[in-house]
Amino acid sequence: MSASKKPLAPDDFPVTTDRQKIKKQDGEPIATTEDHETAADLAERINDEEARREEDKWSA
Repeated sequence: MSASKKPLAPDDFPVTTDRQKIKKQDGEPIATTEDHETAADLAERINDEEARREEDKWSA
């Protein structure tokens, strides 16, 4: 898997997939995986983690 060096910002979420690529909201690819299933799984996990982080921020 290849990955971007820049950290993701809140405006980058939710991330999406396009075949093996994981992309930010503006369409910029942030990672490439070996297959679509892996990309979809990682995007879901990244989005879930960001949702939890945002929820924790507002519940504190």
